[in-house]
Amino acid sequence: MRWIERSLKKAGVFGLLLSASAHADPYVQVMGVAQDAGHPQAACDRICCSAAWMDPALGHRVASLAIVDPESNERWIIDATPDFRGQLRTLDEQSPVESTPGIDGILLTHGHMGHYTGLVHLGREAMSASRVPVHALPRMAALLRESAPWELLLRLENIEIREIAFDVEIPLNDRITIRPIEVPHRGEYTETAAFVIRGPDHAVLYLPDIDKWDRFDTPIESLIAQVDRAYVDGTFFAGGEIPGRSMAEVPHPFVVESLERFAAMPATERAKITFLHFNHSNPLLQPSSEARTRVEAEGCRVASEGERFGL
Repeated sequence: MRWIERSLKKAGVFGLLLSASAHADPYVQVMGVAQDAGHPQAACDRICCSAAWMDPALGHRVASLAIVDPESNERWIIDATPDFRGQLRTLDEQSPVESTPGIDGILLTHGHMGHYTGLVHLGREAMSASRVPVHALPRMAALLRESAPWELLLRLENIEIREIAFDVEIPLNDRITIRPIEVPHRGEYTETAAFVIRGPDHAVLYLPDIDKWDRFDTPIESLIAQVDRAYVDGTFFAGGEIPGRSMAEVPHPFVVESLERFAAMPATERAKITFLHFNHSNPLLQPSSEARTRVEAEGCRVASEGERFGL
């Protein structure tokens, strides 16, 4: 075998084979980091959004996670956001497949506007997709089946519902599984899930929305211990970010609360924690903010659109 390796190296082929092998590993990719309404947010002229209105490159897409297996040319997306059109385009450019839309499944966390309304792009007025699998929990599935305009997507067979259940592992293919975990989060219409994505070598937690950590039956620390990277709710950095509104209307763990709670964890565990799902008011959206410096100083991370993590 070594003489074959030496011959390949001499021919300049061995490195190419190694590169191809590395690129065949499955991974997750962050497709957006903003809260449901995106950044900049409609009708906001405050300093948090003004620069992004003037320069769209400073804006941020709504939080979503893609799962890609280059070996099988399969792609899945967690949540169909209002930015689904641009996110699919990015996925097509970076991980192209031959079919359209080339999505082997969409997995929905819950029924708030930033997490499922992008499904409209699969309908007759847009790409008129054919039977895209949409994995949804029972109440989320009922919302799609019983409410306009979503039920039309089913009648026209643009999508098909694949009902899932909490704590039941779903095999996406022979290398990747995903498990929904129940999360307490304003259930006006649907339940809410976090997902643990597990590949051949690594696992990722995706938990973009939760009310407060102390309302979660599962200690967040125990979930983080089971994975290699944890994308968690960072909607608001601290109280007082939305003047004129009670933040109790939209409960989330403030990042400062999370940092205080996570401070007792070993540094190796804190290094897994990656905040995302930022409201337009959150200073973590600003690259040079004191808030971002604090998060990094305490051993955690701030998610960036486009970043990948191997499975």
